Amino acid sequence: MLSALDGDGPAYRALLEALTPRLRTYFQRRLFDGLAAQTDDLVQDTLLAIHNRRLTFDPALPLLAWVHAIARHKLIDTLRRERRGARAGLPLPLDDLADLLADPQPHAAQAEDRRDVETLLAALPARSRDVITKVRLEGKTLAETAAETGLSVASVKVIIHRGLAALKNRLGGGA
Repeated sequence: MLSALDGDGPAYRALLEALTPRLRTYFQRRLFDGLAAQTDDLVQDTLLAIHNRRLTFDPALPLLAWVHAIARHKLIDTLRRERRGARAGLPLPLDDLADLLADPQPHAAQAEDRRDVETLLAALPARSRDVITKVRLEGKTLAETAAETGLSVASVKVIIHRGLAALKNRLGGGA
């Protein structure tokens, strides 16, 4: 990506070619049968968004986190459009997108994603990093986290909200 931003056309082409199968897999795992045919359109829309937003990429942040944020927003836009549009009869669990957007990946990709998440979390203050890790990564409840940290449940919620907002801002506000 850095070479591409410096004007290296072949490097940019190689980047987009490398991202294409990863994006295809990302969307295939998240689309149910009725929308699976839209995978290629989503890949193309995401690549176009990456191209249009490439100048917002922060080299200090993980590339894949930035790409996945764009892809996630493209997927959500598609699901919302389908919910309102011609396929309104299909059940879309828009109230619980977490299950739909969960990413069961091979171990190598999980390790890479884990490093990206750790890099992003390292930019947060220790308390925010600790609370987000406990709730979002370790799966602890808000009450458990509050008890472990000596905070109120409300404070835990606020810390998570502000921490995730700070991460979103570091990633350029999403797609």
